[in-house]
Amino acid sequence: MGSGTKVWKEYWQEEVDAAFLYQVLAGKTIDEKEKSAYLKLSSIEDKHAQAWEKLLKEQGTTVQDRKPSFKARALAKITDTIGPALLSDWLKKEESSEVKSYLNLYKTTEDAGTKNLALKLAKDSAMHAEQLGKMSNTSTEPWHRTSSGGLLRNVVYGFNDGLTANFGLLAGIVGASAQPHIILLSGLAGTLADALSMGSSGYLAAKSEKEVYEKERRMEADEIRLMPELETEELAAIYETKGIEASRAMSMAKEVMSDPVRALEEKVKEELGISAAEISPMKEAWITGLATAIGAIIPVVPFFFLEGMTAAWLSFALAMLAHFAVGAARSFFTGKGLWKSGWEMLVVGFGVAAVGYFLGEWLMKLL
Repeated sequence: MGSGTKVWKEYWQEEVDAAFLYQVLAGKTIDEKEKSAYLKLSSIEDKHAQAWEKLLKEQGTTVQDRKPSFKARALAKITDTIGPALLSDWLKKEESSEVKSYLNLYKTTEDAGTKNLALKLAKDSAMHAEQLGKMSNTSTEPWHRTSSGGLLRNVVYGFNDGLTANFGLLAGIVGASAQPHIILLSGLAGTLADALSMGSSGYLAAKSEKEVYEKERRMEADEIRLMPELETEELAAIYETKGIEASRAMSMAKEVMSDPVRALEEKVKEELGISAAEISPMKEAWITGLATAIGAIIPVVPFFFLEGMTAAWLSFALAMLAHFAVGAARSFFTGKGLWKSGWEMLVVGFGVAAVGYFLGEWLMKLL
């Protein structure tokens, strides 16, 4: 199977998963209007899957029965436990990602059938993302977002950093055959240091993002003042991506651009997809720092109650389980398979522990 058809099969699976998950949302929604909207979105995604099936068959590639992936089934199970809000947000991000992906496919493919399908699916995904945004009371077009990814992303990556760094530190100290109280104190010091480091990094990243937003806003204002014709065309193109007919999109863009103040707000919303109010450096610092501390303390916990190799092996087991779990959680942001991402993270954690342990043991022999 060629690389092209392999990518097409991935698109096909994504559409199958989306159709399944919209059905899940419909089943979890009490409001009849929202339920109807989710069922309609599911039906459209099912048609998308059929379209990819047709293209694949034309290329001589067969597809198996439509079954949701393990990741999709896992999301459905999570929805059973915590409700539909997280799944709705995840689907919105997936639709937003598909807008960019399909537009890129449209620009790069030379096959007329694929080009036409890609453009249609890009417009559909844009419409779906916008509709989901309205249902969750958000108005920005998320495929234009430049923010760092939200609360869950910061929690997962902060937790991952604290866990990996502090586990490697503890492994090195254990390898150096340090006394139990030294191991515990080092673990606690590492937890504090990691949390402060990641918290300050989160603060500086958010501060930089806010400064970038302000700079982009100033640049956008200058562009509207100096090159209004080009900015009008650009805004019309964005409207077309959302499924609006070309002449209507241009008419809307001209109307917006007739008012410089309104034009600036519209361009910032459509292109940047963020507002200064959404960027809070202190909030980023607290969220990232706390998540890092929780991850970092996990391998330390056994040393509060046990000593020697018993504590070390229990710490190792807890850390490996946590590495797999955080790897699996990362898959919802990276797009990788849940199991693959989990095992990759476990291997990384094991490697860090091994290097730390043998380095500690080697340094102890030198001293």
